[in-house]
Amino acid sequence: MKIRRRTAAAAALSALLLAVPLTAASTASAAPSALSAAAGARTAAAPELPAPTGRFAVGQEDLHLTDRSRTDPWAQSGPRELMVTLRYPAQRGTGRAPAPYLSTEEARLILTAKGLDKVIDPAAFAATRAHARVGARPVQGRYPLIVLSPGFTVPRATLTSLAEDLASRGYVVAAVDHAYESDAAAFPGGRILTCLACGPAEGPGGHHAVTDVRAKDVSFLLDRLTGRHPAWRHAGLIDTTRIAMGGHSIGGSAALKAMAADPRIRAGADLDGGLPAPYPAAGIGGRPFLLFGAADSAPGSSSNGDWGGAWPRLDGWKRWITVDGTDHFGPTDFPAIRDQLGVPHPDAPLSGARAVELTRTYVAAFFDRHLKGKPAPVLDGPSAGAPEVRFHHP
Repeated sequence: MKIRRRTAAAAALSALLLAVPLTAASTASAAPSALSAAAGARTAAAPELPAPTGRFAVGQEDLHLTDRSRTDPWAQSGPRELMVTLRYPAQRGTGRAPAPYLSTEEARLILTAKGLDKVIDPAAFAATRAHARVGARPVQGRYPLIVLSPGFTVPRATLTSLAEDLASRGYVVAAVDHAYESDAAAFPGGRILTCLACGPAEGPGGHHAVTDVRAKDVSFLLDRLTGRHPAWRHAGLIDTTRIAMGGHSIGGSAALKAMAADPRIRAGADLDGGLPAPYPAAGIGGRPFLLFGAADSAPGSSSNGDWGGAWPRLDGWKRWITVDGTDHFGPTDFPAIRDQLGVPHPDAPLSGARAVELTRTYVAAFFDRHLKGKPAPVLDGPSAGAPEVRFHHP
């Protein structure tokens, strides 16, 4: 994924976002003075994510899946496991209060891995408020399915704002935890799996190893959601002819790998994830692909993960869009959480609310255009209403 050149202070503040690039140095080595400057952020007040903007309420259910045809590549024992949060259009006033964002122990382990457990209150971070309701009754219909894959070392919860908004607009959204690829992810039986992939992923070929595994994970997930005997009780909501994938950081990299391997995926969105060679030699069958990232993902930047090398291989509809004032974590929940914790980020001055708004607007427009056939004029080029957004044409 992306290599970031950061000062110690910026590294400490970026670590507040919790997701680091696969090849970036650990933020735990940030200067103590930088961590001290951020220490005032520790608070008991739980942040709240922006409300979804679509016409539907949002339901939520978790699903545990086991692929007994594969041995887990990181644990090197036992079958491959996934945890999936499914969000879907729901009837208002049904279901229970929103599920916790994370368990306190997950939050503690994630913060500890970044050297921030003394800076941010794990209980407050875990209690971040979202809006989907557990077990809500679905609004009957057939909806496109979007799979979302998170950045390396972080759990699926980090894409909650985007997932909830897409569901409110009429999508089924499956956000995936890939076992042993996060600093902490809760699995059944009281288990919290940690990042066994972190060591191997830092070695030669590590990026490709992770994306290969995730592509197989996603194909297995599609089998279990759309097969003759689906694993999810509301699988009838899914229109199996309209499936797409998006992801942040290495999750975005995996979207391209998954599309190359699985023709069921009709469109892909990479949210600030590097695309190192080799690229799909035969292209992706003319299917659409969105590159959406931070300002330093513009053409010519040394940090853009070689989007320029991948660009000619994207042989269908495509866009390369960046957002000024954001960093690698702009498409996730963390800008909004960071703002509410009162910690500034000098390298990413755009407000968290605006970062979430722009991500939702452009990503939803992409999926609306290519899964629903809706007009999406925001994707045609720059607009006065979004001066932060830049379109690139290498």
